[in-house]
Amino acid sequence: MAEALEPGESPGLLLWRATLSWQRRITAALKPLELTHVQFVLLASTWWLTEVAGERPSQKRIAEHAGTDPMMTSQVVRALAARGLLRRTPDPTDSRARIVDVTPEGAALAARAVRVVEDTDRSFFDAVDDQRALLDVLTALSR
Repeated sequence: MAEALEPGESPGLLLWRATLSWQRRITAALKPLELTHVQFVLLASTWWLTEVAGERPSQKRIAEHAGTDPMMTSQVVRALAARGLLRRTPDPTDSRARIVDVTPEGAALAARAVRVVEDTDRSFFDAVDDQRALLDVLTALSR
């Protein structure tokens, strides 16, 4: 039987703790903007897909881009639309699908929220000296 690792030597436990610490910081940073973390991810993904990539994404495409569950994505997108941040319209080529656009208010909030999250990320991840190695590890783990 393999010897049990001490908590400070367990990669899974350390990743869990780091993730919780990062999520707490992101949650606190987004609170003044009245966005949850998942709302931010989906608003920012929609903003990026429409404003930067030039797409007219479906909810399915947004879920794929964000790596989120399609049903949860649908619920959150509806909530963001109810706040006037996104607009959902029927897809002319698929009656079951919805095309999602960012409203001007949503685009402004997304841009502001991205800056807030990037500042928070920078502050959190600055604890690591080798940023390239950090990105390489995170990329490998996210596959």
